[in-house]
Amino acid sequence: MHDAESRTANLLGATALALSDLLLSGVGAAAGTSGSGAAALVVLAGDPDLSVTELGRRVGLTQSAAARMVDGLERQGLVRRTSTRGRAVAVRPTEAGTAAARRLLAARGDALGAALRHLGRDERAQLDLLLGKLLTGLCRLPGDAERLCRLCDRDVCVRDRATCPVGQADRDRRARSERGARDEQGARGERSARGKRGARDERGDPDDG
Repeated sequence: MHDAESRTANLLGATALALSDLLLSGVGAAAGTSGSGAAALVVLAGDPDLSVTELGRRVGLTQSAAARMVDGLERQGLVRRTSTRGRAVAVRPTEAGTAAARRLLAARGDALGAALRHLGRDERAQLDLLLGKLLTGLCRLPGDAERLCRLCDRDVCVRDRATCPVGQADRDRRARSERGARDEQGARGERSARGKRGARDERGDPDDG
């Protein structure tokens, strides 16, 4: 890494840490829970009735850690477990949990908005493009989209018909994966056909049709 790149990376790291501190302190105070608990409330507000395992996956916790987190949120009256078809157990936010999610998103917006006050309008527009590009590059694997957006205010992100860069990157990744699977399936079919033709040639069998 060149000196200029090292400095940029260092500044990015310092900025990310400072914003993380602002973010976590704000949402933790607003929701009265841990960072992962706050993220779980935001996720459930937009997508209720997830299993404990799926909720844990989306906020970056193991199944056992997610179960402990849900236990804590349930004791606080922020979520409840409900039975679904097939005796599966889903996690649903209570009214208090939904209200807490709204408060923490507002606190998150206030904290991050304060950091942006140092930038002019044109600088913010430029930063918007650069952040979108960074997020696109960070969304590479299955599950990255949910992890990156676990504390996002989705309504703000797609306001005025804007496109979420993470969502778009995830859709593009899936499309590439599906094309790759189709190409591989076609290649296997072609290899199989060539093998059959070769076997017929060795036996001296006539071609089909």
